[in-house]
Amino acid sequence: MIEDKKSILILDDDVTIRKLLSFHLKNNGYIPLEASNAPEGFSILKEKNIDLVLCDVTMDEMDGFSFCRKVRENQNYRTLPFVFVTAKTSLEDKTIASDAGGDDFITKPFNVDELLIKVSSLIKRTDIYKTYGVKKNIESSFSKSSSRLLLLDDDVTITKLLHYNLVKEGYYCVVANNVPEALELLKTQKFDLIISDIMMQGQDGYEFRKLLLNDQVLQSIPFVFLSSKSDENDILQGYDLEIADYVIKDNGPKVVVAKINAIIKNIQKEKTKIVSELNTAANSMRAKVVPDFPPSFEGFEITQLHKPYQGIPGGDFIDYFSLDENNLAIVLGDVMGKKWSAWYFAFAYAGYVRSAFRGVLQNSKDFSPSGILQEVNSYVYQDSKISEIFATLSILVINRRENIIKYAGAGDLPIIVKHTSEEHAVAIQSSGLLLGFGPEGKFIDHTFHINKSDVILMVTDGVIEARSVSGEHFGSKKLLNFATLNGKQDQPLKKLEKELTHFTSGKFEDDVSAIHIKAV
Repeated sequence: MIEDKKSILILDDDVTIRKLLSFHLKNNGYIPLEASNAPEGFSILKEKNIDLVLCDVTMDEMDGFSFCRKVRENQNYRTLPFVFVTAKTSLEDKTIASDAGGDDFITKPFNVDELLIKVSSLIKRTDIYKTYGVKKNIESSFSKSSSRLLLLDDDVTITKLLHYNLVKEGYYCVVANNVPEALELLKTQKFDLIISDIMMQGQDGYEFRKLLLNDQVLQSIPFVFLSSKSDENDILQGYDLEIADYVIKDNGPKVVVAKINAIIKNIQKEKTKIVSELNTAANSMRAKVVPDFPPSFEGFEITQLHKPYQGIPGGDFIDYFSLDENNLAIVLGDVMGKKWSAWYFAFAYAGYVRSAFRGVLQNSKDFSPSGILQEVNSYVYQDSKISEIFATLSILVINRRENIIKYAGAGDLPIIVKHTSEEHAVAIQSSGLLLGFGPEGKFIDHTFHINKSDVILMVTDGVIEARSVSGEHFGSKKLLNFATLNGKQDQPLKKLEKELTHFTSGKFEDDVSAIHIKAV
């Protein structure tokens, strides 16, 4: 059962479809709200807090594509998950659905389990996006060297003097001499603080501030009035417009800059507090894509290493699946991208991997990594929102009864295998394409036996692409040498982490993830 019940709008002129969808959604903990036409749909969107829309395409008056386009025109619904449920199946229809702003496309007659998986994944992804979006806006440091200021004043002498002092203090400052010019700058550039005069020719500072307050993006930029108007009523009128401060020009440029410094520091403190709280939340959520500990599996010793870049969650994800009493699947993935954007998509990929494993467990006892990868690839390729965000994925299945390893990969790094009977470790390279690159991933299973004391090492590119101060990569050769010399040692991944830290002088450029498997 879903703890926080989500509301789902079902828009379809077929009452049977609406009732069927409502029945299954309600049984799975959702709150379904039905609409038989577009006007009813708009009314529900306006009155209720909707978390996802399931929409038919062919309807009277307004079709589903037009409805979706209209919904997307409202910036409050830009990220609202929107799924088309329709009998249309052509590539052209799917293209139109994507262009209209749809997140996914489910064909009638639909598979209920598939629909519920997509609904759950889209809602979860949107929740993560909200956190990510907030974090992204405040992630960068609010230091002077990175703070961008917009200075609006029609007095050229004043702007030159203040611009000189602000730049000298270490700020990046852009000048506008009237409101239209300032608005144009705000369309093309991002600013951390806006400083505006009040008395100007044409539109004054009060009008400018009111325009910004009517814009959901611009209203959040801290705003300071800089004016020679020192009357109490003028100052109070300024504060009524939700400004950060009101600075009197007559104080002189040095005092003005000092006040700007104080405002910046106060904002920085608030942002630092929020960053800290978000990091705490992210740490608790990260367990969903990287478990705290690997599972126990008789006959094997499994350890893992996961070191997020600068402590900020990224795109690496790890998972383990007990297929039956004799088979364990190990998954290591890496979503392309840095920091929060990759972390956000990692949740979607991890969800698809888990869905694919559930399907395999229900329908087959042939635990084929390549088959699982193709299932995941199909999900990803059909998802219009993440199909262009590529990821690598390694899946390894251990059969402890027969001591057999099956491995397949999607655009991943080779796994490293060190047999006790061999002097050197060897790399086994997969041939599969990156996830989502095409409808068929060309995945192939590699099968080999494993004996006592043999070891397997799986890594993401953060390991081999780790660079020294001089720019040298750690590389595959060093990793093979490490596996040859240290595979049988106690706590090999701690030693690998120590070696990487020494090699890079502690300055990593990406997530570092690795899984070590030893037959015991």
